[in-house]
Amino acid sequence: MRLSAFIESVGVIGPGLTGWAHTADVLAARMPYASARTVLPPPAGLPSAERRRTGPVVRTALAVGHEAVAASGRDATTLAAVFAASGGDGQNCHAICETLAGDDRQLSPTRFHNSVHNAPAGYWSIAARARATSNVLCAHDGSFAAGLLESVCQVAVDGVPTLLIAYDTDYPEPLHAVRPIDDAFGVALVLAPQASAAALARLDVTLTDANATPLATPELEALRTNNPAARALPLLEALAARRPGRVVIDYLPETRVQIDVTMPERFGEPS
Repeated sequence: MRLSAFIESVGVIGPGLTGWAHTADVLAARMPYASARTVLPPPAGLPSAERRRTGPVVRTALAVGHEAVAASGRDATTLAAVFAASGGDGQNCHAICETLAGDDRQLSPTRFHNSVHNAPAGYWSIAARARATSNVLCAHDGSFAAGLLESVCQVAVDGVPTLLIAYDTDYPEPLHAVRPIDDAFGVALVLAPQASAAALARLDVTLTDANATPLATPELEALRTNNPAARALPLLEALAARRPGRVVIDYLPETRVQIDVTMPERFGEPS
């Protein structure tokens, strides 16, 4: 079964990557990649009390979500959303484990509600005043692919634009030893059922057993394999280079997601 959607905009943040315009220049080799720690901005749109309580996961999700929605020109309050992450707030989970291992085991209510997997979706609904439905899912290292499949399904079935936000952040030791994600990475896509003047590409999505598409730059390939959300990089590279063709991204151990990318000048041609 093949499903289709149109990408209208992108948001990106990650190690040495600050926004889609900068990331596109790096991925299209218009400028060199210089790895650096991810710089997360304050979470825009939140009241001061909630803003102080947010951790890296929420800040990553909100940063890319705001960028993608602003670039699309759509109304965030009515935009359906899908959130995808392989885990939650690792630093917050570490702090909870430290508390539970100590003598005083009383947990902060803020730490508790930030520990749940759908916390970024809740903060997004406040920050963006979003009233549409949102889904939150997890598929370990295949979380971006799972989020993309869910988003494209919603676009195809419901016929409405959908915002996909995928994100993962690093874990401190000793959790890092068993989940070695080194830094935060997030990506957001606004997907629509019909082509518009803003459409960057059409995606035709299906399942495959082909190998995932690697990146030629060793540092970017290392990022792709280190952070589950960064499995999106081959797709982002095709968009950045305006290169039609086929990319494959990781999903399940025996199954990957194949994405056929068509540029706007060829939307009228049969897929």
